[in-house]
Amino acid sequence: MSAVFSAMALLVMPLWLATIAAPRARWTARLLGSPWVLAPIALVYAALVLPDVATILPAVMRPELPDIAALLGTERGATIAWAHFLAFDAFVGRWAWQDGRAREMSPWLAGPVLFLVLMLGPIGFVLHLALRPRMRARGGEH
Repeated sequence: MSAVFSAMALLVMPLWLATIAAPRARWTARLLGSPWVLAPIALVYAALVLPDVATILPAVMRPELPDIAALLGTERGATIAWAHFLAFDAFVGRWAWQDGRAREMSPWLAGPVLFLVLMLGPIGFVLHLALRPRMRARGGEH
């Protein structure tokens, strides 16, 4: 599990580096042009979850703190949760990057917001939402 845990960063780091370090580059737009760029991390998640779906599904359908703690308290459970975090943080980051570009958000502002999405997902997401009204929309709502 340790190798899988570490390798997952290789799937998302290029996306984060592109959006933060080169947000206006053509290759960043090409890289993030399709939501399918996020599929590899989702597939890793699926490969980890599906063999244990009979255990995981009941725990998440009727969540009780002791059951969830037991599920996450193993290397496999923590790796599954990490893949889940990475997949959804990357999805939110891709959306915030696209939305920020469409609203002509300064890269100097977008970079820290995206960093917060990467490190503390929901906080970065809420910060982006709070900043949206201060940006002008270009080309329709995202």
